[in-house]
Amino acid sequence: MDDTEFDRALIAAAFDRAATHGWLRVSVPEAARAAGLDLALARARIPGRCALLRRFGTLADQAALAGIGDGPARDQLFDIVMRRIDVLQTHRGGVVALLRALPFDPMAALVLASASLGSMAWLLHGAGIEAGGIKGRLRAKAMLAVWLWTVRAWQRDTSEDLSATMAALDQALTRAEQAEATFATRTPTTPKEGPSHG
Repeated sequence: MDDTEFDRALIAAAFDRAATHGWLRVSVPEAARAAGLDLALARARIPGRCALLRRFGTLADQAALAGIGDGPARDQLFDIVMRRIDVLQTHRGGVVALLRALPFDPMAALVLASASLGSMAWLLHGAGIEAGGIKGRLRAKAMLAVWLWTVRAWQRDTSEDLSATMAALDQALTRAEQAEATFATRTPTTPKEGPSHG
């Protein structure tokens, strides 16, 4: 078992416990014991729940960015987001328990908020959309809104094909595109030369 396989096994065990006992009762040592994993290595790699969330986010990003093909940026972004949703779906019960517990776990909420914004920049880059500079940061924030809207739909979506989730994602991407287009038309342009006097 390599490090990535170890991390995945530990994360799966933690979300299994969250699904049955609630997120607030998740303990990394107990998850490691349940999965038959070495406690010393668990301590070294994922010492607590916040570290577990960061690692889970990284693995979800890697899965989302794998297998990027050609095509319009919007289509690529749609596929990337759905691949990230697929990772959540693998641990559905535990992830839903986590989301419900966030109001009572402010540290986890802060970690997710910070890590998610960075993840959104990676997803944009994956679709060939510039995510650097001021404009890129605004795009990442808009993408975070798209992600949160999609996740809310996913929480309610009990269909096997996640059709409602995909519809919500498509709607959110359309709104984000319209908002960016509106912002671009309203942004004042600076004249190259000032008006002449005299």
